[in-house]
Amino acid sequence: MKLQRMNRRALTLGALAVSGALALTACGSDDTGTDTGADGSSTAANSSIKCDGAKGQLLADGSSAQKNAIDAWVKAFTAACPGVQINYKGGGSGAGITAFTQGTVAFAGSDSALKPEEVTASKEVCTGGQGIDLPMVGGPVAVGFNVPGVTDLVLDAPTLAKIFDSKIKNWDDAAIKALNPTATLPNLKIQPFHRSDESGTTDNFTKYLIAAAPDNWKYEGGKAWQAEGGQSAPQSSGVAQQVKATEGAIGYFELSYAKDMSTVSLDTGAATPVKATIDNATKAIADAKVVGTGADQALELNYTTKADGAYPMVLVTYEIICDKGNKADTLPATKAFLRYIASEEGQEILTENDYAPMPDDIIAKVRTTVESLS
Repeated sequence: MKLQRMNRRALTLGALAVSGALALTACGSDDTGTDTGADGSSTAANSSIKCDGAKGQLLADGSSAQKNAIDAWVKAFTAACPGVQINYKGGGSGAGITAFTQGTVAFAGSDSALKPEEVTASKEVCTGGQGIDLPMVGGPVAVGFNVPGVTDLVLDAPTLAKIFDSKIKNWDDAAIKALNPTATLPNLKIQPFHRSDESGTTDNFTKYLIAAAPDNWKYEGGKAWQAEGGQSAPQSSGVAQQVKATEGAIGYFELSYAKDMSTVSLDTGAATPVKATIDNATKAIADAKVVGTGADQALELNYTTKADGAYPMVLVTYEIICDKGNKADTLPATKAFLRYIASEEGQEILTENDYAPMPDDIIAKVRTTVESLS
C-alpha cells in the first residue's frame, strides 16, 4: 500500500509539473510565486492549490487531534496564497463547536458529528442554512504507554476499560499478564491519563469501549470524561506529554502525537492483535456508513469490527461549516482552503503526517459539497 501511495504521488507530481509548465505559457506570474489567469484566479506554481482571489484572515478552532494536519495544510496553503492568514487554535472539539455556534469562527474542527441541538444552534449563525459535517481527517486513536522494559503490549477492550475505570491498578495484573505471556511486566502502579477538556477524541475512545466492552464500561460517553480516578491533561498534546514524562502512564490520543512512544496493539478477536497504523485505521474507516442527510456527511463507525488488520479504535475529524449563510468576507478563503484539503494533494499530506485520508467515495462527496457552499 505504501508503494501504491508513492506511485500515486509520483504520478500526481508529474501531472502537476506538466500543468505548471503549461500554465506558465498561458498566464502571467506575480511576485508571490503564483500564476494568475485571465479571470484573476491564481494557482500556486507546482501545486493544485487554487487561491481564487481569496484574501483576509480565517479564524478557526476545534479538534486538537487534527492540529498537526491543519498546521501542515496551512503551511502549504498560505505559501501558495499569501493573501490569506489562517489561525486554527486547536482548543478541542467542544471549544470549536461552541465557537462555531457563536459565530466567532469561519469553520470548526470536531472529532464528533454535530448533535441535533448543535445543528439547531448553528441556524442562528448560518443565515438560511445550518451547520454540516464534512469528514476530512481520519486516524487511529492510539493508546500510548510508558512501562519500563516493555515496548510491545497487547490489550483487549475489557482490560482497557478496567484500566481507565481504575479497576485494574497495577501493570503486573493477571488480566494484562494473560494477554502478554512473554512480557516482563513490573509491579508498578498504572497512571491512566484522560482529557481534561471536552474532546471528540474522548468521545470516540469511549464509544469504542461502550461498543466493544459493554459489560466493563457503564458510562454513557460523550466529549467530557465521566469515569472517576486517573489524571487529566488538556488536549491531545497535553496527554501525550504526560504519558512520556510519567513512569507507569497510559493515555489516548491521535497517532500523530505518539511519536517516540510505544503504543498498544488491540486484541479485537482477529487472527492477530492489530497495531495502530494509518493503513489499519483506513481499513476500519472504509467500513463506515454515511448517516448524515442532505449536504451533511456524518459517518457511523464500526467499533466492533473483527476484520483482520482493521484497527477499530478510530476517529474521523469533521470540518464544521454552514451549508448556506457563510459570512461573505470569509467564504472565498474558506472554500479555497477546504477545496485544497479535500483535494488529492491535500489528502496525500495526511499520510505524510500519520493521519489516514478519507476513502475515495467519501471524499468525492465532500468535494462536491465544498463547491456548493454559499
